[in-house]
Amino acid sequence: MSSTTISPNNVPKAEADPRLSAAPGPVPEDNELIRTAAKVTRDLNAPKAAIYWADFLTSIVVGYGSLAGAIIIQSTGLAVFFGLIAVLALYRAGSFIHELTHVRRNALPGFHFAWNALFGVPMMIPSFMYEGIHSIHHRTKKYGTVEDPEYLPLALMKPWSVPLFVIVAALAPVALLFRYAILSPLSAIIPPLRKIVVERYSGLIINPDFRRKPPEGDLKRRWLACEIGASVWAISLLAMVVADVIPMRAFLIFLAVMSGSVVLNQIRTLVAHLWENDGQEMSVTGQYLDSVNVPPPATLPALWAPVGLRYHALHHLLPGVPYHSLGEAHRRLAAELPTGSNFYRADHGSLWTLITGLVRGSAGRN
Repeated sequence: MSSTTISPNNVPKAEADPRLSAAPGPVPEDNELIRTAAKVTRDLNAPKAAIYWADFLTSIVVGYGSLAGAIIIQSTGLAVFFGLIAVLALYRAGSFIHELTHVRRNALPGFHFAWNALFGVPMMIPSFMYEGIHSIHHRTKKYGTVEDPEYLPLALMKPWSVPLFVIVAALAPVALLFRYAILSPLSAIIPPLRKIVVERYSGLIINPDFRRKPPEGDLKRRWLACEIGASVWAISLLAMVVADVIPMRAFLIFLAVMSGSVVLNQIRTLVAHLWENDGQEMSVTGQYLDSVNVPPPATLPALWAPVGLRYHALHHLLPGVPYHSLGEAHRRLAAELPTGSNFYRADHGSLWTLITGLVRGSAGRN
């Protein structure tokens, strides 16, 4: 499922000063940064299972518990409070999908299955929608190009592209219900429809021009199992709502919490990069500088960029470092590298400064 319908091919760029319209030129490789990063983080690559399980399960318990509170409690104020807690907790639980694509399955036995059983299938965002997709975003020759499913040159597009990018995410729960309750069973018996579903509606992407290839090997088996589970759940959920087994109020609160979590993730995605590449191949250093870290002393990123996502630039430099070690990796590099290093150029102060910078930059170019 595409999380947005904005396309770099159908949003015109204003004809203005070419110095404003053009994306930054090629960035030469900073070999000192790359070597130092690899050297000082060699002992940080092993995921700690206890941290993963404790963090994820706590997020699940708090998330679903708060969702139940929002549904059961009749007081509007308390229901909203519990709903907001549910949004944050389930958003954190869902963010582990990013870790699933980077951590080997045998390094965290049972974690991939548990994530899908407790979050992916119930929320209709099974891990296959990210597996095989996110890895393309990390390929040196794919990042920022038309073949990157997770890149859109927002900084080079019209200013209204930025709010539209977030607004369309609010419709995700309805789109997911349609994907699994309607399209999945229909596509099982209509091969041409299946091709469309696999290519266009089976990935968490923001580049609407991207077309996914059919799964192969073990991913194909896991995909089928998760899709059947999500489809059965989506159909059952709608049937229970129609039969009034699940009250409409409870159903709408569930959709609202889902929508809130997706919108929060979309806002985080909005500032994960500077989005200034115009489709050219970039060096590893260029990708790092086009990405964003929001390190301490900022505290709010722990909520809107959880599970290590506040160190997104560092993650692109060191994709093998697990989320719980990225903070230590950042501290070590800060202590090792001089103040003039490219390392510091990816550090930013807050969500607000990133959003306003993106909007102003887009307006200036257009």
